Amino acid sequence: MEIGISTFVETTPDVKTGEVISHAQRLREVVEEIVLADQVGLDVFGVGEHHREDFAASSPAVVLAAAAAQTKNIRLTSAVTVLSSADPVRVFQDFATVDGISNGRAEIMAGRGSFIESFPLFGYDIQDYHELFDEKLELLLKIRESEKVSWKGGHRPAINNRGVYPRPVQDPLPVWIGSGGNSESVVRAGRLGLPLVLAIIGGNPKQFAPLVQLYKRAATQAGHDVSKLPVASHSHGFIAEDTETAANKFFPSTQQVMNVIGRERGWPHYDRSSFDAARSLEGALYVGDPETVATKIIHLRKDVGITRFMLHVPLGTMPHEDVMKAIELLGTEVAPRVREEVGKWEAENN
Repeated sequence: MEIGISTFVETTPDVKTGEVISHAQRLREVVEEIVLADQVGLDVFGVGEHHREDFAASSPAVVLAAAAAQTKNIRLTSAVTVLSSADPVRVFQDFATVDGISNGRAEIMAGRGSFIESFPLFGYDIQDYHELFDEKLELLLKIRESEKVSWKGGHRPAINNRGVYPRPVQDPLPVWIGSGGNSESVVRAGRLGLPLVLAIIGGNPKQFAPLVQLYKRAATQAGHDVSKLPVASHSHGFIAEDTETAANKFFPSTQQVMNVIGRERGWPHYDRSSFDAARSLEGALYVGDPETVATKIIHLRKDVGITRFMLHVPLGTMPHEDVMKAIELLGTEVAPRVREEVGKWEAENN
């Protein structure tokens, strides 16, 4: 069971003061967070790509490269790369570069993206949303399979027997498929034999169990060994020494972000009752003391089949020292509990 962190490098206004941290400062803080995550023994750190004012990481590979030179063991991934509006050649080159700097610890998490600002920014029509992703993924996988590439599609100029460099340390460079729970994307990942990441940020996480089974069936039918295909989750959460402190610290920025995005997408108002309901054992918020969070992650492993858990923290702008403490607790107290319990459970069931 792998345990890690994901972040969108947010720069939303501080709930108490209204002040907005600079993009530069938040980027430097995230590098510090990745270094700490490595030091406390976490397995993976993911940085999401966005192209709007309240998110600082439009180029996750650059952030990960900065951390790669200062870390030793932690795997470094996008979370996600908005592949539909990117050039797969450049995406591969960027992450092969991170892979070289980190000596084989880079990953790509490819997704359509739930935010669409990158489409007009890079000159793509949102009407081609699905077609773009299919085509770009096909090219990305072709590049990782072969040094020399010949390819032709409908949205990018053709490539005729051209080499793509540098080549990564890992062969193949890991490519995951990120999904918000769409059955079509889950089946695609299974058919292609690619690891799957589910964004479990609402409802009861058990509702995702059928999707995991659908993914495994699609992989099996395509001839892939499902025992070698990890399934990850990305979920909002926060850890403090006691559960009440964790909840009180995490709620204000969470409410702010959920209501800002909610107004854009037509969601109902997010209040404390919604937040507290999601903190229950059957909810999708992983907020509490180390024991509480560990218990919920263990249930996720047993009930849904998740083999990698990524805690998304912070949600909105929180004090850097609080985020660093949460990362420390995840690595030193939560992860050991989860690994021990999951190890026992798997020994009993195999």
